[in-house]
Amino acid sequence: MQKIIYRHKGKFEFEAGGSIDGLQLAYHTSPYPYRKGMKVVWICHALTADSDVQDWWPGLVGPGKFFDPDRYFIVCANMIGSCYGSSGPSSIDPSTGKPYYLTFPRVTVRDIVNGLDLVRRHIGIEKIDLLIGASIGGFQALEWSIMYPDVIENAVYMATLERVRPWLTAFLESQRMALDADPTFRACESLEGGKKGMECARTIALISYRCEEGYDLKQWEESEDTMFPERACSYQRYQGRKFSSRFDAYSYYYLSYSVDSENVGRGRGGVPAALAGIRARTMVISIDTDLIFPPCEIEKMAALIPGAEYHMIKSHFGHDGFLLEYDQIEKILGPFVESI
Repeated sequence: MQKIIYRHKGKFEFEAGGSIDGLQLAYHTSPYPYRKGMKVVWICHALTADSDVQDWWPGLVGPGKFFDPDRYFIVCANMIGSCYGSSGPSSIDPSTGKPYYLTFPRVTVRDIVNGLDLVRRHIGIEKIDLLIGASIGGFQALEWSIMYPDVIENAVYMATLERVRPWLTAFLESQRMALDADPTFRACESLEGGKKGMECARTIALISYRCEEGYDLKQWEESEDTMFPERACSYQRYQGRKFSSRFDAYSYYYLSYSVDSENVGRGRGGVPAALAGIRARTMVISIDTDLIFPPCEIEKMAALIPGAEYHMIKSHFGHDGFLLEYDQIEKILGPFVESI
């Protein structure tokens, strides 16, 4: 896969207000130029991943894998608001010569999709043969299917819903509170600001991404005489440090609000009306242990999408199952993808 930077000429307007000039979007594609007639597979990444889909979905994407870049023209673009090459709060504000920090416009999922569509048009793609996304990537795929119905031919929405639920918003707000509890965050003096708060925020998020069964399998104390369990504690601290070494708190803060923005029914007459407008042939996939996108809710959503095919995968690892259960995902997707 090759990384490319697209720079938009002109002003980019944000749904919640505000605009920037020279929006930048990073994206990866198969390592050759797009030519009309190629089968296009567009993958929308999750919250803190990047556009290098072969890196974070190695069991499914790569030479000889299910999504083979030699067979399909694969595209994945980094979200607006992220810190992996696209414009966001850690980008330089040309008016000050410093990072935007908290002056960057608030970003919604619909803004992210409008950015994705700019990349699509820049590449010269008229139709996307298969659009797939999980988590906030699923939000993007849903919105794109509704906003540009003539572009999307087939779509897979995985571990996602049509509207953010209070349970998830509560997790996100707790993470934002952790950032605000770090006095270096609001100081906006360096992109190192808020690092300790973000380590705590990440561990809160991790609890929502996983489930009790997964922690019991991986973090159980070996000794029957343990007084103060340490394995789960050290795992949480390790994951917090690992994340803070690759991400910045300002981007994380903005992306958390992007998640909160999702409601396909907003301004469209409600959720059922919005989902009824999806024209793509659709598959919806849930994960049995997902705490933030429960299967029962995903199945209800699928019933509102015309002709949608619904499946559920089993995992010991909750929401993160979409990153881990390659065999099940490939088995479910096989007949659907072969027919595009």
